[in-house]
Order: sequence, then C-alpha cells, then structure tokens
Amino acid sequence: MMYECFLEIAFEAELNTKEDPELLEIAPKICNENSSTRGTAITELRKMIFDRGECDPIRTDDAFLLRFLRAKNFIVPRAHKLLVRYCTFREEYPHLHQDVDLWGLMKVGDVFGCCILDRPDIGRLSILKFGMWDPSEYPVDDLVRTGLVLAEIGLRQPKMQVLGGTVIVDLVGLSLRQVSALTPTLAYQIVSIMGGAAPTRMNSCHIINYNWLLNTFFYIFKKFIPQHAWDRIHFHGSDLKSLQKHIDPECLPTQYGGTCRNYVNCTKWLKKIKKYRDEQFDRDMKQLGYIIKE
Repeated sequence: MMYECFLEIAFEAELNTKEDPELLEIAPKICNENSSTRGTAITELRKMIFDRGECDPIRTDDAFLLRFLRAKNFIVPRAHKLLVRYCTFREEYPHLHQDVDLWGLMKVGDVFGCCILDRPDIGRLSILKFGMWDPSEYPVDDLVRTGLVLAEIGLRQPKMQVLGGTVIVDLVGLSLRQVSALTPTLAYQIVSIMGGAAPTRMNSCHIINYNWLLNTFFYIFKKFIPQHAWDRIHFHGSDLKSLQKHIDPECLPTQYGGTCRNYVNCTKWLKKIKKYRDEQFDRDMKQLGYIIKE
C-alpha cells in the first residue's frame, strides 16, 4: 500500500511545471544555468528569433524558451539553432502531432516504458523495445507519434529539462518484419525526437539484446547521428553487467538486473497523465495540435 501511494505521488508530480529550489541548485553544474543571468539569456534568445526570422515558434514566453537554453547549456546561438530545427521538424511532419488523438496512443503499450526514479547522473530512464511492436496492430508512425508525445509532456517539467534522460534501446525480438518498416525518414524522425530537433538533454544511449539484424537497423540510423553524440552510445549485447557499469542497478527495472520498482509502460503512464492533468495541460497540448478527448 505504501509503495502504491508513493507511485501515485510520483505520477501526479509528472505534471508539475513549478521550479524546485533544489533543482535550481544543481542546474548550474548540469546545464550552466545562472539564475542571475538567465533572464538576459532568454531576452537575447527571443531577440535573435525575431531579428533572424528563421522560424516562427508556437510560443516565445520565458518558460518555453528556457527549454532550449537548458538543452544547449545556455549558449544562445546553439539554443536558437535547436529552436529552428524544432520548428522545421514540426512544419515538415505535421501528421505526427496535428489532430493526433493523445489518449489513443495508449495502444503502443510495452514498446515504450520508463523508470520514474530521476537522478542527476541518469535523468529519466526511458526504454524502447522496438521488437515488441506488431506492425499488424498499428502503423509505425504511431511509434514516432508516441515518442514525440512522451518528449513533449516530459519537457513541461523543469526537472526533465535540467536532468535530461538516458535511453535503453532493447532490440529483443527484433525481426525482419519490423526492420523492413524502417526508412531513412523514420530514422531521422526518431533521432530528431531524441535530441536532434527537440530540447532534450541526452545523457547516454544503450543498445542491448541485438542480433545480426543490428547492422541493418543501425546502418539506417547512423548517418543522422551527430559525430559528437557517438561517445554517448554504448553497445552491450546481452551483457547486463556491462549495462550496469553505466547505469546504477538502482535505476534499472528488474528485467535488467536492477531494483527499481517504478517502471511503467506507455499505457499506464498516459492513463495517469490523463487522470492528473489540469486545464493548463490541456491548453498546452491542444496548442501543439493534439486532440484531447475525455
């Protein structure tokens, strides 16, 4: 009972958009944030947006622009480039967010999951099990839509903006049937959501449980991965001890030899978001193009 109460509190906190004083204490170390100069950086970024005219963001308020500054360690020109890529991505692929039924993405189930135990060294641990996707149940676009929704909802939290995330790509069960659905466009979209065109801080990415299909799978992706990101990508095969050298078992679910009990799949997570959401959440998501049904 105690554990369930704790988990419910954690789910409710998923919608918290207030800044925690403790978080702001570690923000300078993690993302070079300085409370005395951050207002100046936001103003500079906003001015750059209007002066250069390279993008037309849906918002330019302080809270929104802060996401991009945190993602790029408060280097304003880099934050601006990321914002331009974010806006371009939304313009190029409107079908991934426009008129998408948010709660309808619960059907993705176990393909996406996360451990709600956020630490400065790991951030939010997210797990993608591409081999669990059944192409006969829903199109591959729904996987991308789900990844985008999870990122957009997560980035409403200042905690996630600062701490960033760690990703495990578990390729158990990967078959030719799934690999055949992978196209360069799809690979570009996934890499974009993981940080190429989104204000996410990617701490590291870990590839596990792969077979001979990995070469095909990764060949499609690698040309979209920036050179500087390669040192954050790790291959472990089926060696969980190798994985645990990079990720504390305290943060890993039991299936990977860990002790974290706070692992939830996409379906449960979205159900809790639906339960605890407020009017501001609905407004924010509708502004992004999503349909919010009761």
